[in-house]
Amino acid sequence: MYQLAAPVTSELEIKKSRFLGFLFPVHSRPQAMQHLQALRAAHPGAVHVCWALVCTGDSGLDDDGEPSGTAAKPMYNVLVHKDVTNILAVVVRYWGGIKLGAGGLTRAYGQTISDAFRDAQLIAVEVMQELQITVAYAAEAQVRHWLEKFQAEVLDVQYDSQTRMTVRLREKQVDTLCEALTTSLKGQVTLRRIPE
Repeated sequence: MYQLAAPVTSELEIKKSRFLGFLFPVHSRPQAMQHLQALRAAHPGAVHVCWALVCTGDSGLDDDGEPSGTAAKPMYNVLVHKDVTNILAVVVRYWGGIKLGAGGLTRAYGQTISDAFRDAQLIAVEVMQELQITVAYAAEAQVRHWLEKFQAEVLDVQYDSQTRMTVRLREKQVDTLCEALTTSLKGQVTLRRIPE
């Protein structure tokens, strides 16, 4: 999974219609809507301002008057194919007087966003997972050894009848860490993902 490092643009002209492509890194739908509002204000003569948003927990699409499925969906497909998240793709279209047909529109919108990716710098995103580990007080040093080996961040430690640690590590390493802890502590450990 990747994120966009900085905004990028592209431009495509097909049969006198101009397609201006924009990619923005975003972290929320309201932030994406601010970019969209600014583009609409900057391009009052545009006939369509179509967009696709892939954002954690709040994605969306809008063909803005183009035939259904011919604008936002091909843009969204490019975003999915590029494996990006927290990104807003917008295409501003200026009408050139010649109809492109559904296939032509689909290709134009998808191509405009694909072209924008040529100049895009993508940053790898690591999905993190929190884990609660409960062990006997005497086993804490052994647990900390494994946490260090997996570069897990200790977020909280509570001591009562046992030691309860809350840690964060790369999601793709959770199963391997759990297996290592269970084996080395001979099953004398309780592991719980947060949230479950």
